[in-house]
Amino acid sequence: MSNVLAAIAELAPGIRARADEIEKARRLPADLARSLARTGAFRMLVPRDVGGLELAPGAALRAIEAAGAADASAGWCVMIGATTGLNAAYLPLETAREIFGPPDTIAGGVFAPMGKAVRDGDDYVLEGRWQWASGSANCDWLLAGAIVFENGAPKKLPGGMVDDRKLIFPASAATLNDTWHVTGLCGTGSGEMAVSGLRVPARRATSYVESGPRATGALYAFPVFGLLALGIAAVALGNARSAIDDLIGLAGGKQPQGSRRTLAERGSAQTALATAEADWRSARAFFYETVDAAWQVAQATGQVDVRQRALLRLAATNATRKSADVTRAMYDLAGGSSVFLSSPLQRRFRDAHVATQHLMVSPPTYELTGRVLMGLPIDPATPL
Repeated sequence: MSNVLAAIAELAPGIRARADEIEKARRLPADLARSLARTGAFRMLVPRDVGGLELAPGAALRAIEAAGAADASAGWCVMIGATTGLNAAYLPLETAREIFGPPDTIAGGVFAPMGKAVRDGDDYVLEGRWQWASGSANCDWLLAGAIVFENGAPKKLPGGMVDDRKLIFPASAATLNDTWHVTGLCGTGSGEMAVSGLRVPARRATSYVESGPRATGALYAFPVFGLLALGIAAVALGNARSAIDDLIGLAGGKQPQGSRRTLAERGSAQTALATAEADWRSARAFFYETVDAAWQVAQATGQVDVRQRALLRLAATNATRKSADVTRAMYDLAGGSSVFLSSPLQRRFRDAHVATQHLMVSPPTYELTGRVLMGLPIDPATPL
């Protein structure tokens, strides 16, 4: 067990106890975010030469899963902060230390290139609005994806791809708009962030296409977007595990209307629970088997090939969507009691089905991975 996983396990009862508070606040409370920062959760994927932990992917994902089991919104914020830390591997060393070096730093933002950046001397001038800025209220630094424009048009890199960069700036430079009124993952604070005419030093901009990572550890052979998808799946797996456990806790005392037996004593409930347990364990086993196999190859060869990347995306999408199926089954099994806000199952259900809406684990990823498995070419610009 990693030290981060053990530390999150210690925090988990307190996080669970504050689930209603987290949901009503529509953001992670600042003190809880700082407590998670002290565990190292946001530094799990930051290179060691920057002062990070540079954990193996499986260890980091198990920690994210544990946070998601405590509360899906908390787990989601851990996932966003941890994966944002991957950018430290692409920044110049001194710049990476400036941003990600302090042990309590929290960074987040939006990878999608919704903004526009224009080079002006040693800076980029950044404009844009970005939805889905999870955890941004607790961040010290924010990252924003942007297309670089040159002479009024998107700049093309030598290989023909559009110049898509992630620009990092102090969180105080952005305006955070409270747009996060949603059905699930309410406590992630995933509202909109906006900047206008913001000058960002070019040294604080990363590109995953123009050059490889500066850091040489095997972790950085993993694709950034693949790790993002895997992080989403880890949150979903943790959430589904707790949905099963919540149902078991309910079943011993719940007596369905018109029955003298508790829910736990009903054969149909036993069958549904056993099926859900098998589905969850199967999805989780495939997930970590795929991650660990890719990690072995990355350590041995320093790379993760296209087929392995496709399998990672498949495992992530499968785990996320199977987890949603499991939470729905537990919600259904609980009957009418699950519709009350006092039931954790209604929150688990809503959280699970918002997680499935993320682009990185959406149904089209099945087609993408299927093309690779069929041996067909894919668009080089596709973030696999």
